[in-house]
Amino acid sequence: MPWMTVFLDLPAGPADAAVSFWGQVTGYQLAPAADGEPAALLPPSGDPYLRVRLLPGEAGGCGLRLHVDTGAESLAAVADRARAGGAQVGGMRPDGFTAHSPGGFPFGVTAWDGERAVPPPLAGQAGGVSRVDTLCLDVPPGGFDQELAFWAALTGQPTGPAPVPGYAYLDGPAGWPARMLLQRREQAGPGDQVRGHVDFGCTDLLARDRHVALGARVAATRQYWTVLTDPAGREYCLVGREPR
Repeated sequence: MPWMTVFLDLPAGPADAAVSFWGQVTGYQLAPAADGEPAALLPPSGDPYLRVRLLPGEAGGCGLRLHVDTGAESLAAVADRARAGGAQVGGMRPDGFTAHSPGGFPFGVTAWDGERAVPPPLAGQAGGVSRVDTLCLDVPPGGFDQELAFWAALTGQPTGPAPVPGYAYLDGPAGWPARMLLQRREQAGPGDQVRGHVDFGCTDLLARDRHVALGARVAATRQYWTVLTDPAGREYCLVGREPR
């Protein structure tokens, strides 16, 4: 699986400000939606890996699309592996399928179209850089081990513990534009499902102020990262490290 696309899910109603916000904070240009595809955020160089979806009633979250080299493995074989790992697979088409992970996280699989150039990070005004480089899955505690095993088996990638307790990551291919990180939530609610958010790898010391000036709100400040919400209320993080 040589490439991945991350979807930023926004509520279909008051989404205009949030869509514009994501273009500004990433430094990417919004390409209009076409041919049934969600709108892409186009970097100045490199291949696009972020798309914006407007979903009725959606409070904010993320989705994922994995791109398969069909010269090496068929989409049907990937679908079989997803089912074997506990996914609910539906919407089979000649060009791919949609599914939900064992914990309910939505994802799709499609044929790889040759994407391989990871966009460079955005330079800050006072030095430092930032880039969306992580999709973090927020997993209820009881399903963490199964969810981690599922994604490792589906992608064929090894896993490892992150430096912060309660987190683990997939050691994805070097060509992926973002890595997958799983967070074990402390508590689970009734009917709780896996949700996702994105992280910026960030060494730009002025990034937080710039995001707030563009419409973000600071939700929490941790030792290694800052939690913010965009104008639509969806959470994301600025993590103090070099973008991957």
